[in-house]
This record gives sequence, structure tokens and C-alpha cells, in this order.
Amino acid sequence: MIRTVVFIIAFSLCVSAGWAKDERSIKKLGDALVALAPDVDPGEAELLSVTAHTASRSLASEYGLVWSPIFQNFLIHMGKRERGYCGHYARDIGERLKELKLKTLVLHWGAAFAGTLDESNCLVVTGRNQSFQDGIVIDGWRRGGRLFWCLLKKDSEYDSGQDARWRASRHGYYGVTAWKEDPLYTAWLQDYKHVWEWQPAAR
Repeated sequence: MIRTVVFIIAFSLCVSAGWAKDERSIKKLGDALVALAPDVDPGEAELLSVTAHTASRSLASEYGLVWSPIFQNFLIHMGKRERGYCGHYARDIGERLKELKLKTLVLHWGAAFAGTLDESNCLVVTGRNQSFQDGIVIDGWRRGGRLFWCLLKKDSEYDSGQDARWRASRHGYYGVTAWKEDPLYTAWLQDYKHVWEWQPAAR
């Protein structure tokens, strides 16, 4: 009995700590979105942030995430899980964000190392008439359902330049980003009227 009570308290504390981190991240992402351009609506930025964070956590549970994203990929290859690739997160979070019918923010699809075994997919959010390269990466896969986000140009995990981390730690800048916009899936994200067929990436 005591063991059960201790477990419930410990579990509750972990959930509370996780939610507190999400709340901080939600606020910071909302602020970062507002900072993208002068015409970004703060209410829309907050709604996007809340929706993306909530969807990411929910999807990890729906996919039956076990241990880590890489191990989830292994389970999918083994036929033990059906979903949980990075492309699944991008697609399913994107579906929820499309429903917001954004007016001051724009959704894009990002692909890194497309067509290789290392291919990864994410969403990128920009202000209106803003370059893809100036956007914010939103990635539910990378941290196993805990939404990762950062300015695309500062995403050191997808920097294809040589010695990127060394340069970043000493000079405060990064090399060449591996993220490129996928125009087909970006068109799907920006089309609020039609349903497109989509096939998941290998990762």
C-alpha cells in the first residue's frame, strides 16, 4: 500500500515537472513567434504554441512511444509500432496547426538530408512574406514528444557545415543549415481547403 502511494506521488511530481517545463516552453515559443515580425498577432502566436506543444505530447502517447525516438523507429521497422517517425509528427502536428487557419504566421515543411537514411522532417513557422531560413523549427520527434523548437539558423543538430559545434561555441554562429523547404508539403500545410495524400519519410 505504501509503495503504491509513493509511486503515485512520484508519478504526479514527474507529470507536474514536465508540465511546468511545457508551460515555460509554451510562453517562450509564443514570444519567439511574436518576435519574427511586427505584424504577428500575439494571440495567434500563443495559440500556435499551445497547440503544437499539446499535440506533440499527445502524439507520443498515441504512437505508444517507448524509450526514445530512435528506438521507436526500430520498433516501426520491426512491425511492432505503426507510427512515430519524424514525418508522422510533422504531419500530425501540421494537421492540428492547419485547423487554426493562421493569418499572421505561415507554416512550412522542412526536410534535412532528404532522400538519405538520415532524412528528417519538421515544421517551420515564419511571419508573412518571410524567408524559410528566417523561421522557427518545430519538431515533436527529436525529444520524444516534448516539443523542440529553435530558430532554424541556430539548429546545431542539423548543421551541415564542418566543425559547426566548435564554431558555435567560440564565435556564436553556425555553419550551413541542412534544413531545406519541401515545396509540395509546404503547399499542403498552406492549403486549408483540400486534403492531400501523404507518405511518411523513412525517419
